[in-house]
Amino acid sequence: MIITRPRIQAFEFAEKLKRLQRQAVVFPLLDIRPLTDQSEIIRTVGLLTKFDLVAFVSPNAIDCFFPHVAAWPAALPIAVVGEGSRRALEKHGLNHQNADIRKPGNSDRTDSETLMAEMDTVSLAGQKVLVVRGSRGREFLADAFRKYGADVVQLVAYSSSEPEFSVECEDQLRHLLSMDSDWVITSSEAVRTLMRWTEKLDCGKYVLKMQHQNLIVSHARIAETATALGFRNITLTGTGDENVLVALQSCV
Repeated sequence: MIITRPRIQAFEFAEKLKRLQRQAVVFPLLDIRPLTDQSEIIRTVGLLTKFDLVAFVSPNAIDCFFPHVAAWPAALPIAVVGEGSRRALEKHGLNHQNADIRKPGNSDRTDSETLMAEMDTVSLAGQKVLVVRGSRGREFLADAFRKYGADVVQLVAYSSSEPEFSVECEDQLRHLLSMDSDWVITSSEAVRTLMRWTEKLDCGKYVLKMQHQNLIVSHARIAETATALGFRNITLTGTGDENVLVALQSCV
């Protein structure tokens, strides 16, 4: 089992697999780091009461923002995309009992599109919305809020980048491709990085070998990206660790 999440999240998920007696190899395809300069986050936290809604694009956005929050304004709603972000909020003391948390009701499709489809978009006109995000990623959420008349402020709360494809990383990828494995992929960016790295190996056979690996993906958009890159064996799960773990238990 190959876990391609950012390093800290990958080790957390590997521990869950260990409890299921499944061996896991951590092979991060995304590097998440806190910003060196936290001043803009601190400044924005001080202005929270000026906003009508705060939207977090990922659990990483929450984890990098909340260390600076002493107390969340009780009347300030929060929008999140999926279960991972809801759990991240719980870790920082917020849940549906003490905060207005808005997330997609359909647990099988938790993404920005579903969130916007289920929101009261008419009420967004004239509202001031803060979107907390990483340094890379789609502009969909901010653009959607603007489409419905919101005044959008975007805050970059963490750095997201492709890891260095070191000699050690290259050797590990060759070794992983010497066998058939299940690869857990949780972003389209990760699957594109995986194919770019494979193409850098010194023999064309590796690309074909990679395309026949088993991919476990958590969203239809990732499956579409993988299909376009030539992957043949793709299992689409629901989002959230529980759904991924159920799918992995069937991959024996």
